[in-house]
Amino acid sequence: MSTKIVALVGSLRQGSLNRALLRATAALAPAGLEIELLEIADVPLYNGDVQAQGFPESVTRLGDAIRQADGVLLVTPEYNYSTSGVLKNVIDWISRLPEQPFSEKPVGIMGASMGNLGTARAQYHLRQILVYLNGHVMNRPEIMVPAAHSKFDGEGNLTDESTREHLVKFLAAFQTYSQRVATPKVSS
Repeated sequence: MSTKIVALVGSLRQGSLNRALLRATAALAPAGLEIELLEIADVPLYNGDVQAQGFPESVTRLGDAIRQADGVLLVTPEYNYSTSGVLKNVIDWISRLPEQPFSEKPVGIMGASMGNLGTARAQYHLRQILVYLNGHVMNRPEIMVPAAHSKFDGEGNLTDESTREHLVKFLAAFQTYSQRVATPKVSS
């Protein structure tokens, strides 16, 4: 059985540690697990006046992709003890779409930071947000990569074997979790 996961990275910087983490994750995906990065750079800041005129195409595209996926992977940096503003903005937009895309959707959360807690606080805030959105967050294993600057080389390649092994376990667990929890896909 094939499992399609879409991923949102809460950093727009091409050289970010969290983009590097997602690339490593996709490269380690087991057979039958496809991970597709959904770009979020073209999503405007949330504004109810803009929404009243109709949802931006970038937002409807993301919502459709999430609805069609078997699961969602959120990859977040940690800024000021929370998730990034850009990721929160995207979630705020998506949450306002009809047939709310996160509802009943299996969600995995991971993140990398230069600090010692490896995005623990940011991930906790995402879990709080997803409770309201009725997303089903996988509890374990967790991926919080501390001191990430020491675990990737200058080109963004994962060099830490322990992190690699943990990612492999996470992916196997998330593939199983997504297959178990996923609801039938909605056609758009």
